Amino acid sequence: MITGRGGFNIYLTLLCVASLCCACQTSKTPKKDDPSKQKSTLRVHIEVVADSLDFHVAVPVYRENPVMVNVDKDPFLTEADVDEAKVVEVLGGYDLQIKFNRRGSWILENYTTANPGRHLAIFSLFGKKADESRWLAAPVIRQRMPNGVLSFPPDASRAETERIALGLNNAAKKNRKNSQW
Repeated sequence: MITGRGGFNIYLTLLCVASLCCACQTSKTPKKDDPSKQKSTLRVHIEVVADSLDFHVAVPVYRENPVMVNVDKDPFLTEADVDEAKVVEVLGGYDLQIKFNRRGSWILENYTTANPGRHLAIFSLFGKKADESRWLAAPVIRQRMPNGVLSFPPDASRAETERIALGLNNAAKKNRKNSQW
């Protein structure tokens, strides 16, 4: 059986059309609510005395009744120091509890030992919108924190607090993965 060029081109064309029709398609819309992709930032600043130097900034903590706190511009703890975050039940509400890794625990212990009576100003970015970033709290340092756990009632709804905790856990998981050999 001899086939001419025309017969071959028809079969090739049909094969190409069939493969295009049956080909797999990937979804081009990303999953917005994928919990494993949510990230949160954490910045813990120490309260400082206002002076003429440019090392501090006054920040408003708490949305309903803002309290201005002068803090060092550079945070001493970030999400890179977080080992685990969770929302815990306390009498009358909930707290955001952050457990720091070994480095973060050591730094937290040193800062709380050296600065009793001062505030820790805590900032978080937990979304892409401007209203999803804020100063969450400014707890007063009452005593040295040797266990590496910081627990405070955040200026955030419970759903926002859970998003912050989830995002911090995702960031901590990524940091642990990147720090392994």
